[in-house]
Amino acid sequence: SAVVPIDDVVQAWFTLPELAERLGVPVTAVRRMLEDRELVAVRRGERNVLCVPAGFLDDAGPLPALKGTFTVLADGGFADEEIVSWLHTPDASWPGGPTALDAIRAGFKTEVRRRAMEEAI
Repeated sequence: SAVVPIDDVVQAWFTLPELAERLGVPVTAVRRMLEDRELVAVRRGERNVLCVPAGFLDDAGPLPALKGTFTVLADGGFADEEIVSWLHTPDASWPGGPTALDAIRAGFKTEVRRRAMEEAI
């Protein structure tokens, strides 16, 4: 499937300092989450600032099911921007909602990862 420009599909973002404040942790902890691939960030805007889609988090922090999903997509040849786009692009066939991210939130991580493997570039 075609990769949709991320700003067309992702409505809400956190910069790393905003995310640190929301989670009540130092920015270094947010950077560690990125290094550990618990979260994926992309550079956006005029200042090319690292930003994380707001949908990658719940009240407790990063959605646990995302880490393995990021790995499957990255192993399949997806760049981080393509991962963000793929997880947010609407597709009526997803169980639990219009996007892969909604499907993960609804408990369908196995289905999302199966399709991610099929999408491998």
